[in-house]
Amino acid sequence: MKCKEVINLIEKWAPKEIAWEKDNTGLQVGSIEREIKNIMLCLELNEKALNEAIKKRCNLIISHHPLLFYPLKKIDIGRSYNSRLIEKLIKNDITLYSAHTNLDFTTDGVSFILARALKLQKIKFLQNLNSNQYKLIIFVPEDSVEKTAGAIFNSGGGIIGNYSNCSFRTLGTGTFKGNIKSNPSRGVKQRFEKVNEIKLEVLIDSWKLNQVLSEVYKVHPYEEPAFDIIPLDNMNLNYGVGAIGELSEPVKVKDFLNHVSKKLGAKNLRYTKTKKAAIKKVAVCGGSGAEYINNAISAGADAYITADVKYHAFQEAEEKILLIDAGHYETEIHSLNELKKRIESLTGDDKKIKVFKYSGSTNPVNFLT
Repeated sequence: MKCKEVINLIEKWAPKEIAWEKDNTGLQVGSIEREIKNIMLCLELNEKALNEAIKKRCNLIISHHPLLFYPLKKIDIGRSYNSRLIEKLIKNDITLYSAHTNLDFTTDGVSFILARALKLQKIKFLQNLNSNQYKLIIFVPEDSVEKTAGAIFNSGGGIIGNYSNCSFRTLGTGTFKGNIKSNPSRGVKQRFEKVNEIKLEVLIDSWKLNQVLSEVYKVHPYEEPAFDIIPLDNMNLNYGVGAIGELSEPVKVKDFLNHVSKKLGAKNLRYTKTKKAAIKKVAVCGGSGAEYINNAISAGADAYITADVKYHAFQEAEEKILLIDAGHYETEIHSLNELKKRIESLTGDDKKIKVFKYSGSTNPVNFLT
């Protein structure tokens, strides 16, 4: 099995195209054509994690945070920590791949896993991504509609939330008249023709459009298929920021704070005062999610858990919501469990490949106790 097979699995779940535009998700160092020995997962790569990967014969490392975020001007082994890591990766024939904000913004990604770690139910996105879909409207003869629709569905079109193969079909009449150079599959050139057609409408993520059209051209019977591509401002039900859900029953504020600390392994919580007597509806955002505090308030959340919250953000949220900063590492590390499960579902038949999570902590933040 090659690295690209695992990467394809990840990117089907968390497409690079949904990542923050300034992010550097994807291949960091190495080759996607490399045959896999073992795999190491970590939140970010440091020297200890790399040494453990080498010891366990891992030649594919998947991190959440990118090693390379800003453009490199030079690789200075003597002075740069990252340069030394790059040198060590290359010398040991290791491929490093990062799934960063694309993993944040996908269903069952970082924030969904955080919500589940806190035992939330009825989980959905706090804010869905939007304006990244098209409606494809294509006109197909009745006897070719299933083959054309199948090509669209198999290329990733027609997915709405938990449903796939979604389309709308309207029966109508198509007309055309081919010129002398035409080669119609229905009717005769230079003659006005009428054909029973289906108007097939399908929702498509913008980054899948070219592939969908390529497959449609392979199966559509017409020499010149007629179609419309309409950009949409719709919410994308499959991708978004943060998550919101509910506890099975209301919990007193102090008990909820203890619950968060225990479930996330967070030794130090920073939080605001709240007028709420109990907590039921909870919003979360793994990592730096302070900019979505108002979204949590507008959604009626009793509490909002995220990280990297500034002083004035606490000040503005006080008594409006129980705002909790549980730590960047603590709110993201649980996502590696879902990543491990999905990769093992792919590698399960290959008993030689093992998937490890880094046994230590890459958290650079320490607390005085």
